[in-house]
Amino acid sequence: MTDIAWIDLALASARPKALGALLRYFRNLDTAEEAFQEACLRAIRTWPEKGPPRDPTAWLIFVGRNSGIDAVRKRAKIQALPDEDQISDREDAESDIADRLDDSHYRDDILRLLFICCHPDLPATQQIALALRIVSGLSVSQIARAFLVSETAMEQRITRAKARVAKAGVPFETPSPQERAERLTIVSTMIYLIFNEGYSQADPEQEAAAFSDEAIRLARLMLHIFPAEPELMGLLSLMLLQISRRQARFSPEGEIVLLEDQDRSLWNQPFINEALALLDKALRHRRPGPYQLQAAIAAVHSRAKRAEDTDWVEIDLLYRALERVQPSPVVTLNRAVVVSKLNGPQEALDLIEQLDEKLDGYFYYHGLRGNLLKQLGRIAPARLAFDRAIALAHSAAEAAHIRRQIDKMQEDAAQPAAKP
Repeated sequence: MTDIAWIDLALASARPKALGALLRYFRNLDTAEEAFQEACLRAIRTWPEKGPPRDPTAWLIFVGRNSGIDAVRKRAKIQALPDEDQISDREDAESDIADRLDDSHYRDDILRLLFICCHPDLPATQQIALALRIVSGLSVSQIARAFLVSETAMEQRITRAKARVAKAGVPFETPSPQERAERLTIVSTMIYLIFNEGYSQADPEQEAAAFSDEAIRLARLMLHIFPAEPELMGLLSLMLLQISRRQARFSPEGEIVLLEDQDRSLWNQPFINEALALLDKALRHRRPGPYQLQAAIAAVHSRAKRAEDTDWVEIDLLYRALERVQPSPVVTLNRAVVVSKLNGPQEALDLIEQLDEKLDGYFYYHGLRGNLLKQLGRIAPARLAFDRAIALAHSAAEAAHIRRQIDKMQEDAAQPAAKP
């Protein structure tokens, strides 16, 4: 008897490879997904009794391909069914297809699947939703809850994404080296967006919180396909360093705990060790990119045993390098935090004032601005900045964090001045 939990894990692990191969064969997302689902249903029915096949992925491709052909021909009603020897249940029939579907096939199929979900014509929200549905296999209800929309709205979003991909006529050929480099950037961005959807959640039991683990799984998969890509190493390193702080980022009551106040004994040291080894390996390629630089910044924090041991000078240099490689107002905003540590709140405030127009709708901009104004004793404008941050908060934890800062600021302001 095969354990059902193992079957679920095997089906989830095989999904990108099997679905990618079926997509290559049928060249239609809906048909490929239906074929894979039919193969999964058959696996659930037969594996507990007969035991798992030698190669579950090849088995799913074989069964899915035949069920897909059958479904297409039934719909068309113009072609005869394939010969019996092509669709009958022969013992260990998947072994032949396993021999033919070597690593090069899998490499191209998974990459093709990810690239289709990250089609540049799709809005970012549709890219993430489609990838979560097609590549990761999350249900529409799970994705809808994570994005705080109804199942109907999310179903429509995914349907529109599939229709847009079909209309665009995305090529199914293996990308050239130049295309691969360009598309890897898109895929990496998609993976990191998925990660951040989960990383922002206070409750690890929430649906969206699992997205971080799924993003790490996808990054490991991509790194297995492209083991010499330093930016993929940097991306995985960055996510591992960030997720290593998961247990320390929120209090038991769900309140945000800032990095400098976190209990570092709660940080996941095995994740940190793996991330640092990956980063060192990436940097040896001497092709630094945005994810490697962000990972290097996170690594400086992870190496500090106490908050006061943080090397802010090194972090400032890394942020300056990141600004050159990937100029962004958000990067400058993050560097302003470092500037405040090194040179005080006024210089940091001067740095971010130029970002007002670009980041007026960004929660963290107003939160940082309010904090800097508070440090300078400018209570009234600090309160206005904090109020704006609360209005832009994405979660109850973010809003509560700002309210605590307002309360503390008002308490401090109410205290009588110390006598000389």
